Amino acid sequence: MSDESLFVLKNVAKRFNKGKETISIFDDLNMTIKKGDFLAIMGPSGSGKTTLLNLLGGVDQPTSGEITFDNSRVDKLKEGQLAKWRANNIGFIFQFYNLMPMLNAARNVELPLLLTNLSSKDRKQRVETALQLVGLGDRAKHMPGEMSGGQQQRVAIARAVVSDPKLLLCDEPTGDLDRKTADEILEMLQLLNREFGKTIVMVTHDPSAAKFATHTLHLDKGQFVQEGEQHE
Repeated sequence: MSDESLFVLKNVAKRFNKGKETISIFDDLNMTIKKGDFLAIMGPSGSGKTTLLNLLGGVDQPTSGEITFDNSRVDKLKEGQLAKWRANNIGFIFQFYNLMPMLNAARNVELPLLLTNLSSKDRKQRVETALQLVGLGDRAKHMPGEMSGGQQQRVAIARAVVSDPKLLLCDEPTGDLDRKTADEILEMLQLLNREFGKTIVMVTHDPSAAKFATHTLHLDKGQFVQEGEQHE
């Protein structure tokens, strides 16, 4: 892990209006993610884990505060700029894979590249490399329905890394898998972190999954707390 900061959140607040009620998820959240980190974020339902991932991925913007990525402010970007920033920097991995059922593995992996200026030949080469990386080079033509849950998640990982993003955001990436398959997926994430230098932020409820990360933060009621500490 580098000493350089990739992400810095400073005094971040996030509030939603629900009718006449204002719901506060974060009031004054501060955190730093170092380049090359593999961070697991744990916490009870409603603690703000998914909201935090959405803020890191530029899917949502803070109500107030600053979000800096690689020394550039992203909380000030307009929607079109955010979309381009996400395409260039962020890879998403979800619990339920989110593959397009009518597209084969190769076409699913290619989807993020359609937002780039790469030629068809370059896209094909990147897709082949990504599928080889996750051990599915021989499954490029298979449809999602023809693959196991673990294989589908490998395709999802290939899709997340095919554009060579700086950051991978993983939302319960093993929540729908058995223990053996989950560990294989987590070992793959470790490989991406250690050998390819990918910075990874993973939300998980599973303490066994969190052990694969370099360190763990616990989120409770919109604040990071020490393990075992609880807010009243």
